[in-house]
Amino acid sequence: MSDTLLWILSAALIVLGLAGTLLPALPGTAFVLAGILLGAWIDDFSRVGGLALTVITVMAVAAWVLDYVAGLVGARRAGASRQAVLGAAIGTVVGLFMGLVGVLFLPLVTWLGLMVGLLAKVVLAFMMIGVFLVALWW
Repeated sequence: MSDTLLWILSAALIVLGLAGTLLPALPGTAFVLAGILLGAWIDDFSRVGGLALTVITVMAVAAWVLDYVAGLVGARRAGASRQAVLGAAIGTVVGLFMGLVGVLFLPLVTWLGLMVGLLAKVVLAFMMIGVFLVALWW
């Protein structure tokens, strides 16, 4: 496969990842990370090296953790009991296996937390792309 096609695939993964930060059915930051890793690999990691990839990976993991924790914190702030928070956490995990309907409707108590998590994912995704672009072009 030519480098041009690989760069197009890298960019497509990143764009798909950005869409995924807003759409619950897509693992947004995972796609952004995959696109960035592909871009670094295409260039033999010469411009986007270990430090940049480590920072980007830490941000991706932070986005995943924030997304989960924000839902739990949102439930607590909304006055949910410990059992409700536990139920929401279980509902979120179970909802992941039920597709879009499960993700949208099972964790209703955590709506506010999900919105905060969504915002955090979007911000972290753009930060990941920014670190990648600076490392690539600097």
